[in-house]
Amino acid sequence: MFDFNLMHIVAGLPGLIIAMVVHEYAHAQVAVWLGDFTPRMMGRLTLDPRAHVDPIGMLMLFLFHFGWAKPVMINPHNFKEPRRDDILVSIAGPAANLITAFAALLFLQLYFVATGGQVHDKGVETVFLLITEYNIGFAIFNMIPLPPLDGSHVLKQLLPRDLAYQFANLERYSFIILIVILATPVLDMIFIPARRMIWQLFSFLLGLLF
Repeated sequence: MFDFNLMHIVAGLPGLIIAMVVHEYAHAQVAVWLGDFTPRMMGRLTLDPRAHVDPIGMLMLFLFHFGWAKPVMINPHNFKEPRRDDILVSIAGPAANLITAFAALLFLQLYFVATGGQVHDKGVETVFLLITEYNIGFAIFNMIPLPPLDGSHVLKQLLPRDLAYQFANLERYSFIILIVILATPVLDMIFIPARRMIWQLFSFLLGLLF
């Protein structure tokens, strides 16, 4: 599972950084669009990696193909429709990752076409495949309904108020739950079918274009 090949590390860095930056920037931008200017005041409405990258989360993303960045702080009270808008802000990050992943794959396909199906630079292929992989992994991991991940925000807003309050209390145990998930096949049960479904969707979309 671990790959400490130097070339793999170097080729994977762009994907890691891009996954974190587009994810958090999307949260910030959608929150601002919906009326909450907290991300702008906190300096998060930027594509500067320094504002978003969490070193530990980046290491986890590299090692396991999922991880986290510095969370964007929002104030739902600034939204016109707090429950709806919190859901939109929450799914914006994973959605941005999936769009980025597909864009990288599309670029790679265009590169294949331009070179007549011959990859003249293996490094280009590796970099863009890893951008795709890491963004897919980041999207899937963050949609797990475990506080404080994005998926938990979506689920909490969909639950009745009393159940949502009880669900929010899980956050105190989230690190322990995450360790259990990592140490058991549970994560693979989530990640593998979700990743397969996303790749099938991407292949279908590319098939419509080429």
